[in-house]
Amino acid sequence: MTDHYQVTVVGGGPAGLTAALYTTRLGHDTAVINRGGGRAAMMLDTHNVIGVTEETSGNEFLATATEQVQSYGADYFQDYVTEIEPIETANGDGFHVTAGNVEVTTDHVVLAAGFSDARPDPPLPRTGKGLHYCLHCDAYMFVDEPVYVMGTGDSAAYVAMIMLNFTPDVDVLTRGNEIEWSDETAELLENHPIDVVREEIVGMEKDDDGWLSAFEFEDGTVREYRGGFPMYGSNYNTDLAESLGVELNDDGTIAVDDHGRTTVDGVYAVGDVTPGHNQIPTAMGEGARCGIGNHYDLRAFPRDLDAIEDLGPVTEADVPAISQRLLRHAVTHEGHPGGPREEQSVTSDD
Repeated sequence: MTDHYQVTVVGGGPAGLTAALYTTRLGHDTAVINRGGGRAAMMLDTHNVIGVTEETSGNEFLATATEQVQSYGADYFQDYVTEIEPIETANGDGFHVTAGNVEVTTDHVVLAAGFSDARPDPPLPRTGKGLHYCLHCDAYMFVDEPVYVMGTGDSAAYVAMIMLNFTPDVDVLTRGNEIEWSDETAELLENHPIDVVREEIVGMEKDDDGWLSAFEFEDGTVREYRGGFPMYGSNYNTDLAESLGVELNDDGTIAVDDHGRTTVDGVYAVGDVTPGHNQIPTAMGEGARCGIGNHYDLRAFPRDLDAIEDLGPVTEADVPAISQRLLRHAVTHEGHPGGPREEQSVTSDD
């Protein structure tokens, strides 16, 4: 049997899980299908998320978020989506989603599969202990510390110059590759106190705690670094979007409106696969707007005049529109006035 949902989210990062949280709490049967991994899962510490302390790892953050979504009645599947096909459902146009052993039909699809950073060749420090992919998240960690930026394009040069806002010791490492940045960028670099190191890395040194302390180069020199940023581009996970005919932007991201709607009806996208800053708080905001957008497009009431003419006035038998399954979750949830929290409360005459 193939289960049917109103919303199916493909991807289990901060954006996808937030979208699922909103659609579920707004009364729409929701499934999350997540292959695992992703940028957030790589984080050793969580930065820039208000209310979440530094020592929380990415996996801990995502596990808590997944439990929250499930507690409201969403279904969560650990699997890899291989195909999404447009179909006709009982509710009109919809989709058939195939993911390994999981098959569902759904009215809406939310694409939240993110992207993969292009990873440089080893030797490399551990991600989170000297190798970092988010300038806005991690620049604070390297205030007044020696920093490298790997790459040969304009983005690498600009990130190196940006890092001068935080530390006076910044190098660009081209690792033996030909420089590709523009003449204008070269002139800018010449007017900033940044060294361009052209030799390839042949070894590295680490502290006792595993953090990078230095790179050794093929000319025999050793340079100290506490951490840095590889700038080799990103690969957006848009295969499913392209198979559905969704429009992409020139940079490879999925084109969306303010609520995550794509150019194909019923298909939404959020998170790193869409334009914008690749940050957890940004992704959560996009997920919230997308969840609300799905609700606007799916909610049964108010019934408009055309629907009233076709279906008649709304009767007591028609309401509430929330499914019995989600209704049962809602009335027993600790956040509901009639849920366990109230049942466990006690009064005292003391």
